[in-house]
Amino acid sequence: MSLRCLYQPDACQRLLACSAALFLASCSEAAPPPSSEATAGDLAAIPDSLSPFGDGYPNAGDPCRRLGESAATSRYLDHTAILVGCPSDRSASAVGGEIVATIDGVIDGVRIVSIPAEGAMAGSGVGPEADAALASTQDDPLVDGTPYNATAAIRCGLDGDAPVSNCDAGVRRNWNGPGTALVEITKPDGRKRAIFFEDGVAFSAESAQSDGWAAYDFQAVRNEDQTTVRFGPETYVIVDALVRGG
Repeated sequence: MSLRCLYQPDACQRLLACSAALFLASCSEAAPPPSSEATAGDLAAIPDSLSPFGDGYPNAGDPCRRLGESAATSRYLDHTAILVGCPSDRSASAVGGEIVATIDGVIDGVRIVSIPAEGAMAGSGVGPEADAALASTQDDPLVDGTPYNATAAIRCGLDGDAPVSNCDAGVRRNWNGPGTALVEITKPDGRKRAIFFEDGVAFSAESAQSDGWAAYDFQAVRNEDQTTVRFGPETYVIVDALVRGG
């Protein structure tokens, strides 16, 4: 203990108080409180229960991802729009569209965003992939009087039947970026079924009608130049030439 503390105890107490305050201040500057925000790696985690695919949306490396069909997403699927999963309000706002649900239990919840197909194309400001999609669409004109790049009759089977009947089909190529395709099939009763492709591979199916499709299992099997899609009691045989053109 210093002589000053022996003869001037009040001054010593003030000195100790100041030293403690300076120590606490230096600790606060050296070790700031942890941020309440999750790391980028955590934010990018989209659970398998949402059937995510791709390396990011709208561009590779972005935190949002496209969503396929699952028990958690089927009620929001509509072939006139795409579903995207985003880890935060900020990333969801960046892609546009409408937040239709928040799935809790993953960081701060995953936002399910529905984006109209037209909004996902070029001119919507969602990135260079959409601009490339528009350029490729201009090189692949629509069939007169239709929204399709090509139309054809494909083999189909409904209600568990073998695919020996014909159903009218049309394809919208690059509808949601390069390499994507939407094949819309008109069944004999007039209802439609949409089959989604990416890089020539069928990955999902859905309908705008309430016909129980959300409970259907999806299976796609390639055989040479065609894909056989089984969706619940329905079977469709779709040739590569329709999906890719050429």
